[in-house]
Amino acid sequence: MSEKIGIVGVGRMGANMARRLRECGYEISAIYDVDTARTQKLAEELSCPSVAQLSDVTKLSDAIITVVTDDKAMKSIFKGGLLKRAKGKLFINCATVSPDMHVWVEEKCASKGASSLEACMASSITQAREGTLYLMCGGKEDVFNRARMILERLSSSLRYIGPSGSAAKVKALVNMVMNINTAGLAEGLGLGAALGLDLATLRDVFSQTGANSRVLQTDGEDMQNRDHSCFFSASHAAKDSGIALKLAKEQKLDLPLANATKKQYDCMVKEGLGELDKSGIAELTFKGRHLHK
Repeated sequence: MSEKIGIVGVGRMGANMARRLRECGYEISAIYDVDTARTQKLAEELSCPSVAQLSDVTKLSDAIITVVTDDKAMKSIFKGGLLKRAKGKLFINCATVSPDMHVWVEEKCASKGASSLEACMASSITQAREGTLYLMCGGKEDVFNRARMILERLSSSLRYIGPSGSAAKVKALVNMVMNINTAGLAEGLGLGAALGLDLATLRDVFSQTGANSRVLQTDGEDMQNRDHSCFFSASHAAKDSGIALKLAKEQKLDLPLANATKKQYDCMVKEGLGELDKSGIAELTFKGRHLHK
């Protein structure tokens, strides 16, 4: 592959995207993360440069993929040197941040003669490694077409949503509904356990009825077994529900289920459980667990 790709943010998702792209023949030209030890370890694994300055990522790359935590981190990297020598470069932004932040990034990139695309991920770590992400993209359509080849190596489903900010709105709603479903499943299984029901049987019945959901498939057994290895953290769930609720407030809509769910995830964070997987919300609902001892 001819394009050199730099990556800013090499946590669980960014690192696996880097591995996948290198496996597909792309040169990983530079990686950067605030966790320098993590960055150096991945750089050694991929035989690529680990750089200390954001401007060096842009200098060494044709396309720069960003996978950071939130709006604050996104603004920090784009104001912190990433747009130096940015003319002609392509920025693909994969973090779950607010729609307004994606619009801001697009404007800043355009002012430097660069292009920006939001590529919102509705998948997790395993899919990042396998190149089977579900990607929703927002921005100018010609920029989407320019990025398509790279994105196709990372995804099994690639969808162009519309102008900048639109994909982030869809992603916020996806995660809001997912979080509500997760909280509802935890309550159902928690009550089932309190009633002395066999949870394997209960989960099977759920799967054949209106109680079925994707979350049941991914999180149900983990909730029962208290296996909360992190694929999508409770702290990220709280953040993403907050993005959706902010959009709802702007539209003067009251979303009681989303509000209640965010409070549950906020409670997890407060109780020191924020780095558990979202399935860890079951720790709040099952008798004899964290808050029910």
